Amino acid sequence: MTNKLNETPQRITAETVAEAAKVSRAAVSRAFNPDAPLKPEKRASILRIAEELGYVPDRAARALVTRRTHLVGVIVPDVCSPWESQEIDALTTALQAEGFATLLFKTRTDFSMDETLLAYMRGFNPDSVIAFTENVRPHVLTRFLDRAVPIYINYLMDQEPAGGARTPEPEALHDRIDVDQWEGMEQAVALLAGYGCRRIAYLSGKRDSLAEQARRRTLAALMARRGLPGPTIIPGDFSYDAGHAGTLDLFRVGEGADAIFAANDESAFGALDALRYELKRRVPEDVKVVGFDDISQSHWRSYNLTTVKVDLEARTRALVRLILRRLKDPAAPALSETVRTRLVVRGTVG
Repeated sequence: MTNKLNETPQRITAETVAEAAKVSRAAVSRAFNPDAPLKPEKRASILRIAEELGYVPDRAARALVTRRTHLVGVIVPDVCSPWESQEIDALTTALQAEGFATLLFKTRTDFSMDETLLAYMRGFNPDSVIAFTENVRPHVLTRFLDRAVPIYINYLMDQEPAGGARTPEPEALHDRIDVDQWEGMEQAVALLAGYGCRRIAYLSGKRDSLAEQARRRTLAALMARRGLPGPTIIPGDFSYDAGHAGTLDLFRVGEGADAIFAANDESAFGALDALRYELKRRVPEDVKVVGFDDISQSHWRSYNLTTVKVDLEARTRALVRLILRRLKDPAAPALSETVRTRLVVRGTVG
């Protein structure tokens, strides 16, 4: 008696489906390619039979024909911080819904990336690459890509209009998400000024980050417009610990402040805990605090943070649209989408 547990299951191939559907092997291949010419009723019949047989097309074989791997590379500077982890989660979910798998690559601490790792990425031949870091520049990254056009995040400086004048494009083609920080930060400064805050400190992020530079410049420009003195800079690196230590220094060594505007929410949490527990300052009565990003922890009652919101869902949808638009028109000039910001008012200002 044959032991069926030891039998190797027969692999269902395209030829098996073709024989069952009484069509050619090429017709089966066309049925799984939405762009290939095939009568709708024949396509539906082939797909139905394939599902009944449990047939799944070979991705590698299809990639040779369609030149699409359904892989998206994602380059990040960090995978543990709240914003990055939440964005990776949202993006991976959205890409999977569109039939893409995600390849995750992490930069060095200075946001650069080893060229050996870039060469390794090229071996996967991704359909697209999203670079959440500035130091892996387009002209470098595109040397390690075949047909993929990389996508970068661009933080608009000051009141630079989306789609308007900006620093010259590098020589390599790349698509872009423009994050317009002006509106949300303007609302934050207006709210602080309305409460009589004049001494506003800026808790900075990592010095080499373009997002950090854009936020610092935009805050200074908005304060100048309202006749406020420039912000006191608290050195930081986007982390809780740097936010906590920098706030202690500001009040114990420096002259303090009426309000702290943090470059991100995580460092704002550090500032809040330093104010409340070590410095015994009341928030918002003595010092007001504003963050940036609106990560999910910002609404937790222990922080209840007023923050400039970057809509994560809108940003994720925009990234997916850019990928799909580029795949539909590979020869198109640089594509862009704009994501705006707004202030979410909670208990740390009021």
